Amino acid sequence: MILMLHPLAFGLGFLWDQAVGDPPKWPHPVIYMGKAIAWYEQRFNQGSPQLRRLKGALLTLALVIGSYALTAGVIEGAQEISAALGLIIEVLLLGSTLAGKSLLEAGNLVLTPLREGNLDEARHKLGWFVSRDTAQLPEGEIVRGTVETLAENFVDGILSPLFYMLIGGAPLAMAFKAVSTLDSMIGYRNERYEDFGWFAARTDDWANYLPARLSVGILLLAGWFYKLPVGHALTIWRRDAKTHPSPNGGNPESVVAGLLEIQLGGKNIYHGQVHHRAEMGDPLHELTWRDIERCRKLVRLGTWISFALILSGIVLVNSIM
Repeated sequence: MILMLHPLAFGLGFLWDQAVGDPPKWPHPVIYMGKAIAWYEQRFNQGSPQLRRLKGALLTLALVIGSYALTAGVIEGAQEISAALGLIIEVLLLGSTLAGKSLLEAGNLVLTPLREGNLDEARHKLGWFVSRDTAQLPEGEIVRGTVETLAENFVDGILSPLFYMLIGGAPLAMAFKAVSTLDSMIGYRNERYEDFGWFAARTDDWANYLPARLSVGILLLAGWFYKLPVGHALTIWRRDAKTHPSPNGGNPESVVAGLLEIQLGGKNIYHGQVHHRAEMGDPLHELTWRDIERCRKLVRLGTWISFALILSGIVLVNSIM
C-alpha cells in the first residue's frame, strides 16, 4: 500500500509545497539528513582512498535505504492509527521532498535587488545558492549564476522528486532526497571528498538521469506556451548539452539558454581559482535581470506541467491496480 500513491495525497502534497514551501524552523527531514551525514563524515572520512570510498558508499546506502524505510514506516504507522492522520503525514512528507516554492523564492531574492540596481545585495544573495565566488561579479554574471541555478535545480528539486513519487510514493521520493542531500554535502571533486563522496555523486547522477532528459520536453513545452524560440532551443540542446561537466545538468541548462537566447557557462572563480565551463547557447543579447524573470516563469510553468503529467500517471496506475 505504501507504493500506491493516492492522487489526493499527491495533489495536496504538491499544493502544500506551492503554498507553504519550507517554513522557518520547520523540522525538515533534510536537516536531520544533513546532521547524520556531517556526524558520519567527521568520524569516518579517513584512511586510504579505497577505504574512504567504501565508507562513503556505506553511508550512501544506509541513508538512502534508511530514509525509504523510515518514511514508509511512519506513514504506515499513522495509517494504522487513522486514515486522516495517515493522509496528513503523507501529504507533509511528500511536500517536504519538493522545492518548488523555495526555488522560485531563491531566484527572486537575487532578482529583486538586481532590478533595483543594488549589485552588492544581489551578489550576496547569489552567494547563498552557489559555491563560486560572487563578491566581484558584474550584473551579467549574477544573472548567469541565477539562471543556471534555477534551470539545474528544476530537475533536482522539482521534477526528480515528482518522478520518484510516481514510481514509489513518498518513501522513494524521500530516498531520492537523501541522494540529493548527500551529493550537495560530499559530492565534490576536492581533496576532502574526491573519494569519500564518489559513490554519492555517482548515485545522484544515476538518480537524475531520466528526469533530466524528461525536463527537455517539459521546458520546451513551457517555452512554446510563452512563444519563445523552441526550435532554436532544441538546436542548442542537441549541440551543447553534452559539453556540461555533469551528465545531467546540461539538459535543462542548454534548453533554457536556447529559449532565452542567452549564453550560459564560461568562467567561474572558486576560492580564488579560475575554472572554465563550456559555454551553452548563443549570446544573442546581453544578460539582464529580465532573464531571471523569464527563467522563473519557465520553471513555474514547467513545475505545473510536471505535476499534471505525474498526476495523470498516478491516476492511470491506480486505475489499473
